[in-house]
Amino acid sequence: MTKPIKITADSTCDLSAPLLRKYDISIAPLHINLGGRTYRDGVDLVPGDLYRYVKGTGRLPKTSAVTVADYLDFFRPFTESGKAVIHFTISRTMSSCYQNAVLAGRETGNVFVVDSRNLSTGIGLLALRAAELARTGWGAEAIVRAAGRLIPKVESSFIIDTLRYLYKGGRCSSVAALGANLLSLKPCIEVRGGAMAVGRKYRGSLEKCLVSYVTDRLKGRADLDLSRIFITHSAMPDGLCEKAARLVKTLAPFREVLDTSAGGTICSHCGPGTLGVLFLRK
Repeated sequence: MTKPIKITADSTCDLSAPLLRKYDISIAPLHINLGGRTYRDGVDLVPGDLYRYVKGTGRLPKTSAVTVADYLDFFRPFTESGKAVIHFTISRTMSSCYQNAVLAGRETGNVFVVDSRNLSTGIGLLALRAAELARTGWGAEAIVRAAGRLIPKVESSFIIDTLRYLYKGGRCSSVAALGANLLSLKPCIEVRGGAMAVGRKYRGSLEKCLVSYVTDRLKGRADLDLSRIFITHSAMPDGLCEKAARLVKTLAPFREVLDTSAGGTICSHCGPGTLGVLFLRK
């Protein structure tokens, strides 16, 4: 008999509360440190709190992984109720969440940990597809195999207004090599092989760069999985998210265009004025 399945993910998946409710996905929060105090991402702290802290102190936040103990406390209620857990983590090259989740899962049993090789709603795309498969009666091992086939098809990128957060956080090693002149540019950060890398660099206003970026990612492509696309953003100026959504709809007939705000952990590294389009390839 197939065990009932519970889909879970790290808070770095950036799925909105309505999506989490709709697909019955539970979240394991990472930790964010501000001024010596530690907060749970999305539970004790939201991005607005983070940006107010940075503005008031001039200091950037620090983030840390979900601990083994945290994962044990998170997984046990599901496994003890007879469920098999499929948990999606942020890429193991960006955090120790995957390793910690694996250790906790071995202790509880019935936990399948998937390294998304991604971040933000790149993880969310995998979690939603897994939830859909679970609802159609797929078993845990079959869902994990299907997720593994999807991972190389996730296309995640975002355009960033300020390099300060990424540079100080050390999460994108190629940022340092770009030099000070990049301060006048808006780089596109891409997820490649589970890590962040700098792609095309745009020049001009954030609005102008945003239009060029979205067009570059979507125009004239025949390899798009048109089931859904995420527009995920962090503290964007008024109107730009709506403009991005309208542009997406003119460029490709996605069945779902989902607007989501980046959570505290992702915002700690990308900063304000960030927007990405994230989707699957065929």
